[in-house]
Amino acid sequence: MDTPAGHEAVPVAEANFHGVFALELAGGQAPARAALPPAQAGELAVHVGRDLAAMVDGVAGLELALAAAHFDPAEALRPGWPLHRRLEELRVRAPGRGQAPRVLAFGADAAGAVPPPLQSEAALAGGGLRVLPFVLAGPADALAPVAEALEDTLLAMGMARADTALLAQDNFDARIEHARYLSAHDLAAMMAMQYDNQGLGALWGVVEAALLAPQAVEWLDAGPEPLLRLEAGQVRMALFDPGGWCAHYHGGSAESGQCDRLQRLYEHFLARQRQLAAVLEAHGLPVLYVHCDGQQDPRTLLAQAG
Repeated sequence: MDTPAGHEAVPVAEANFHGVFALELAGGQAPARAALPPAQAGELAVHVGRDLAAMVDGVAGLELALAAAHFDPAEALRPGWPLHRRLEELRVRAPGRGQAPRVLAFGADAAGAVPPPLQSEAALAGGGLRVLPFVLAGPADALAPVAEALEDTLLAMGMARADTALLAQDNFDARIEHARYLSAHDLAAMMAMQYDNQGLGALWGVVEAALLAPQAVEWLDAGPEPLLRLEAGQVRMALFDPGGWCAHYHGGSAESGQCDRLQRLYEHFLARQRQLAAVLEAHGLPVLYVHCDGQQDPRTLLAQAG
């Protein structure tokens, strides 16, 4: 439609929906391929788009961009949603924008090399669940009802069709038990349950705050857990020497001899601290250790550090 003389066209506001194609691996065996070459990536994206369109009306009128490369869930659940943001940047730069809605796939190049935005971290390669991020994009008014319906539908009814699961299995050279679609929020809820089952439920509140409320200040202050504080995307963790730990958690002192008797518990505390730090860093949250010797309130030291 032509724009009337003297009037400028008003840009249509775009919005996007973040989801993942989740692959549950049989026996936790890692896929042989990290990413798919162009032809296979495109074929998988077409199948994903077809599956989603069959679940919710309106998906077919939106653009789909799929990362044909798999990642650990923690890589998809980082502040600012960097995997989805990179995928959105690739979508915007791809040829044909502004024409009919596209189905796009980004993976390895024709020679099999995987570009940095789609390279998963080797240190996180051993998990039994791998995820392929995807983005649905379109005019905000068209996307809003679709996104709401997907949030309501995927967790309960988001299983991929058998031919899509088989295609992913063959192309990634993997043994897949289940293949399903999740919203990014569904994935977060699933990880929250897993962390709770693994005794990490208290830490999830910190990760969730970093994801959903990046300006918030969040504490983990629940002894005997390590003391930490999230602010501005960084975690400050109290690093206690034996006397400081004994004083903070047990009200003891070096002079009383109580701390010596608790040495084994202190070693367990240090191991727990390393575990929590590894989880936080997997979620893209750098950990800054703040030395606490028991002379000052460690909460004050964490609040002042930076």
